[in-house]
Amino acid sequence: MSRWTRPAARALYTRSADPEPRAAGNDAVVCILAPADMGGGGGGMGLSGKRMPVAAAIAAVVLPAVAQGSGFHLMTQNASGLGNAYAGHTAAAEDASTIYYNPAGLTRLPGRQASAALHAIRPSREFATGGASAAPAGLASPGGNGGDSGDLAAVPNAYFSWQFDPRWWMGVGISVPFGLKTEYEPGWFGRFQSRRSEVKTVDINPSVAVKLTEAVSLGFGVSYQKAEVRIERSVLLLLVPPAESFARIKADDGRFGWNAEAMFDLSPATRIGVSYRSSMEHTLTGTIAFSSVPGVGTAVNTVSAKLEFPDAFSWGIAHQLSPRWELLGDVTYTRWSRIKAVPLVTTSASAVAGAGAVLDTFNFQFKDSYRVGVGANWKWRDDFTVKLGVAYDRTPVVDAFRTVTLPDADRTLVAIGGKYRVSKQATLDFGYLHMFMKDVPINQSRGLGAVAGAQGNVIGRYEADVNIVSAQFTYRF
Repeated sequence: MSRWTRPAARALYTRSADPEPRAAGNDAVVCILAPADMGGGGGGMGLSGKRMPVAAAIAAVVLPAVAQGSGFHLMTQNASGLGNAYAGHTAAAEDASTIYYNPAGLTRLPGRQASAALHAIRPSREFATGGASAAPAGLASPGGNGGDSGDLAAVPNAYFSWQFDPRWWMGVGISVPFGLKTEYEPGWFGRFQSRRSEVKTVDINPSVAVKLTEAVSLGFGVSYQKAEVRIERSVLLLLVPPAESFARIKADDGRFGWNAEAMFDLSPATRIGVSYRSSMEHTLTGTIAFSSVPGVGTAVNTVSAKLEFPDAFSWGIAHQLSPRWELLGDVTYTRWSRIKAVPLVTTSASAVAGAGAVLDTFNFQFKDSYRVGVGANWKWRDDFTVKLGVAYDRTPVVDAFRTVTLPDADRTLVAIGGKYRVSKQATLDFGYLHMFMKDVPINQSRGLGAVAGAQGNVIGRYEADVNIVSAQFTYRF
């Protein structure tokens, strides 16, 4: 048997001894696959070594986050609220989509209703200045700036509500609360940080509401949420000479959560709504595949990573100022600080890594965030209402931990929309929203230890904005 075959190999891992979170947000692990009888006094193998194993030195891949909206949350859970920039979303209760924002609002909907919406979301993110620095030992990362990493996404929602008793309602919603796709051009200089990343979630949320009094209603729901993550990035093979490979992560999980809400009519003209949605800790399981590994071809490990989606508390108000004008407002607080670090752990062995190895730890180091919004509805005609809204949404991302997969920033939302009553049973909602996002800096590095920065640094600024167009049809029967 050749001394370089798989049974004669072992995986060596080098980690930073620094216990503090690293500013780049990535405690990368360098995985060196060496022959079992390799000498050197346990000192491992440097880049200048003349003898290298066949399957050698692979810098590990991290599980990055993908984001839209603040953090990676999507506010677009209906189209009827988009024209108000979702101001007052916990108090509006216009249609069956209140199941997501505040199911206590179901008590304002007699009979049965069905609502379905579709959102076209087009984020634009461009790396504006700076570049990728040369790595140690002349390992450079040439290439372009990646182009526009945003991609058009179509996001649907659907809801159904039913009043089955004078005081009781029930309903179910299907929505996409988190997700985005980010994709850079193939040869960009940050390809060792990320080439493509995608997250998809589907949330099924049965709910119930009860009208305790004429002024107080309560709502409660249980959610089953399916999450899928897909990641692609280049990988540096620390051979002599260095070689470039590619890695793909595919992982998913399903988890249960819950939500509890209330709505209070302070007067015939004013109501407030409060909402709490629980966090969900997903244990994502799947595979990581390294392609073009010399002497091996493709190496596959099964992997696991725990990623907690945050809980959130919202408060909203709706006030009927006059027969034609309604004012709306809201405040939402999201506990993103639950997300600090996400280790990516192997659960099986391959030519690249053994089982139980921590390939990487991704440091989000998020902070809690908030959003505030105000809006207005103007009843232009009996069958048509004009909607306006503005909001400010604070990012949970700290500048020191911003990554190319999550170049998130504070944003201001400006929206306009309308509601057209097609008939007594049917209404059509539509709207347009633009996010003005703050330009933000990035200084992201990869690699630690003897090969610190071996994958280069991405240094510069991001410029971004988002455009959303939505439409919704609601039918009452």
